Amino acid sequence: MHYPHKVSRTKKVRSVGFRSRMSTRKGRKIINRKRRLGRAIRVR
Repeated sequence: MHYPHKVSRTKKVRSVGFRSRMSTRKGRKIINRKRRLGRAIRVR
C-alpha cells in the first residue's frame, strides 16, 4: 500500500501560508478576494 506524499508543515506554511501571501501583491489580492467571499482567513 502506498501512502500519499507528506509535505512537512513548515514547507507548506512557507509556500501557502498567510505571511507568504501577504508578501506579494498578487498574494494580497488572493486574500482580499477570499475575504470578499466572506471566508475567514486562518493565520498559521
